[in-house]
Amino acid sequence: MSQLFRAPRGTFDLVPPRGEAILAVREAMAAPLRRAGYGYVETPTFEETALFVRAVGESTDVVSKEMYSFTTRGGDDVTLRPEGTAPVLRAALEHNLHRGPVPVKLWYSGSYYRYERPQKGRFRHFSQVGAEAIGTEDPAIDAELIVLAVDAYRALGLTVRLLVNSLGSDESRPAYRAALQDYLRRRDLDDETRERVELNPLRVLDDKRPEMQAVLKEAPVIADFLSAADRAHHDALRALLTDAGVDYEDDPRLVRGLDYYTRTLFEFVHDGLGAQSAVGGGGRYDGLSELLGGPRLPGVGWALGVERTLLAVEAEGRALPGTGGVDVFAVPLGEVAARRLFAVVTELRRAGVAADMATGARGLKGSMKAADRSGARYAIVVGERDLADGVAQIKDLRSGDQAPASLQTLVAELRKRLGAPDA
Repeated sequence: MSQLFRAPRGTFDLVPPRGEAILAVREAMAAPLRRAGYGYVETPTFEETALFVRAVGESTDVVSKEMYSFTTRGGDDVTLRPEGTAPVLRAALEHNLHRGPVPVKLWYSGSYYRYERPQKGRFRHFSQVGAEAIGTEDPAIDAELIVLAVDAYRALGLTVRLLVNSLGSDESRPAYRAALQDYLRRRDLDDETRERVELNPLRVLDDKRPEMQAVLKEAPVIADFLSAADRAHHDALRALLTDAGVDYEDDPRLVRGLDYYTRTLFEFVHDGLGAQSAVGGGGRYDGLSELLGGPRLPGVGWALGVERTLLAVEAEGRALPGTGGVDVFAVPLGEVAARRLFAVVTELRRAGVAADMATGARGLKGSMKAADRSGARYAIVVGERDLADGVAQIKDLRSGDQAPASLQTLVAELRKRLGAPDA
């Protein structure tokens, strides 16, 4: 007997009913973006490796340790995308979207890949919903994106904490970088960390090891080095969030694992997930377009983790919309009844009612078990005598009540009982 194949380590399959739950999370995240005029964009699963090296940064763990990179048969160096912003900005530049009205507002959803140590809430294959607004430095766009993410979490019934910080611009960061390097050079650090201090000291701030957190406790913070313009941008963002009724926490030590961030930085945290508490985040990347060979084109965006968000939903015991199976389950007794109910089920589906049907010549008992498992509110049962009388038996699977209804008006009757809007 041949070996049964399994999903690679650190990956997962989505099968019902969890697959439906994941779809519900994605749809909840996408809905606020659609309402705000964001258009859908989709990029290839793999890109030139140089895109991520240049955009994300050689000193990051993502580039130095976690990318799935390979050489194609044609000799091209490509990488499975580890994040979404660089590919989306590349696509916007390639297709000249920035030559039209700005900001260019885009959203996307897809799978991403990082070679990490698998653990709960951290996989080598994961999915995100992301959004980018390209072409303006207005802090109102930063606030808009944050509010849209907050609205998505609220739609899911989640309680998340919003952390905000500013990394400053090229005007502020050189002085901060020098002060941070000076502080870290005087500390007892391992060789790899010392190398990071020289290459990009901000990466050291992202080190979660307890010994490094102790070292960083007294490190200088960027807030003390912000220029007047950077401070005004950050203050405007915070005021807009307050006006929108969004609570936030200032976190002067907040950084994220990608090098392209400037100014606004934010993260969404759920306290019920343990070590992997970040469920989403993002920030501004005003210099990224130029790094990718494009014009000066400021931008801001976020990515929300779908699987981690679902874990948070489950941790809070929340119910997700649209994951309850079908509304109607048809039970035919005999071949003639099966043909008649096939037409009824088709009509129900076309009328917007989720419906399924017992197949394979099951008996009444087996078919009714299938109806119960489907999660349907109503079962419709039709046998030879029912056909002769021109009726179907509608059974309420919650109360157990059963009553006949005309086959001619069956679809209308079921839509009425389900409270479906008029077609």
